[in-house]
Amino acid sequence: MNLFNLQGKRALITGGTHGLGMAMAEGLASAGAELVITGTTPAKMEDALNHYKNQGFKASGYLFDVTNEVEARKNMDVIAKEIGDIHILVNNAGIIKRELAITMPVEDFRRVVDVDLVGPFIMSQLVAKQMIERGEGKIINICSMMSELGRNSVSAYAAAKGGLKMLTQNLATEWAKHNIQVNGIGPGYFATSQTAPIRVDGHPFNEFIINRTPAARWGDPEDLAGAAIFLASKASDFVNGQVVYVDGGILATIGKPSNED
Repeated sequence: MNLFNLQGKRALITGGTHGLGMAMAEGLASAGAELVITGTTPAKMEDALNHYKNQGFKASGYLFDVTNEVEARKNMDVIAKEIGDIHILVNNAGIIKRELAITMPVEDFRRVVDVDLVGPFIMSQLVAKQMIERGEGKIINICSMMSELGRNSVSAYAAAKGGLKMLTQNLATEWAKHNIQVNGIGPGYFATSQTAPIRVDGHPFNEFIINRTPAARWGDPEDLAGAAIFLASKASDFVNGQVVYVDGGILATIGKPSNED
């Protein structure tokens, strides 16, 4: 099990104050990593740090927007002085705006791409500089099934997540010689507070997801912990430029006929 031991490692998780980011952070911390959490909302940050510390995890928090290059660089300098080097970066911060492409304001399209694609580039570039000096590091980009598939009303999100998949491959290509592995995780549909309203029995989308997923259920946020630990640990030292889809099998199948059990 030493392959998965993260003792002595620091993991920076952007947007790690709630949801899937928090679930992955908990997984990394359970394997021994010290947590550095970023966010933009003071109240959420306070609640998250209390949550981590109540579980016995070592965690620090920093408030800044990952799309602001100046603020990101300033905060990374502070983190380096106050905490130390970052060994694992999880680019999790992201947003989605659901709007048909024909009516979506260009401003909204740009904002989604900025947060979901440019933000990971900025953070990866900043953290990779210290990783290159150290000669090792792990970067995990949180992609999506929309890195592979289109869907109605999420053109900006799908464009950004498709771009994030290709950014993952390109960064892996450039930085592999420095013993840096850059990979992605592509979550399927998960049971979170955001999806709670559409997961009730009888809701059409709830029925669609259950029927569309071979595992016949929504993912539990804890289902992401294993993939995060694997990609953050020595167990993945020769895995590079890959996206691990944690989706209950959705991308493996075309689906089943409506009359099939």
